[in-house]
Amino acid sequence: MDYGDKLFWLSVVIQRKYAQICAGFDLTPSQATLICAVRNQPRQMADLAASLGMTKNALSQLVDRTARLELVSRTGSAQDRRIVMLSATPTGKALGEAVYAEITRRLPEIASSLDTDDQRDLARVATTIVDTSDLAPPAAHQPAP
Repeated sequence: MDYGDKLFWLSVVIQRKYAQICAGFDLTPSQATLICAVRNQPRQMADLAASLGMTKNALSQLVDRTARLELVSRTGSAQDRRIVMLSATPTGKALGEAVYAEITRRLPEIASSLDTDDQRDLARVATTIVDTSDLAPPAAHQPAP
C-alpha cells in the first residue's frame, strides 16, 4: 500500500472508532460533531458549514434533525439579522461536553499499539495538520482559554 492508501485506511479506523463512541450516546457522528462544535459558544451557520466542509443546505438539514432532539437552537445575530447563529441548548451543551470528553479519552486508543515516541510523534503531526487546515475554527470564533 502506498501513502495515500495508508491515509485512506487511517481515516476509516478513525471514523469507525468515532462512530462507536457516538453510538454510545445515541448520536450519529454528524450530530455529535455538530453539538461538539457549538458546545462552548454560538457559531454562525455559514462559518460552521465551511469549517465542517458541508453545504449550507446539508448543515441546515442536520441542524433541523438535531434541533428536534432539543440539542441545538438557531437564533438571529444581534448585529445582523441576515446571520443565523447556532447554539447548544443546555441539554446539548452537557451532552456535547460528555461526548467531547469521551472522544478525547477514547480516540487515542487507535494509537495504543505504538510505542511512546511514536505516539508523541503522531500527536505532534496531528496537531500540525489540524492547526494548518481549513477545518480548524477561525481564531475569532474559538473560545477563550
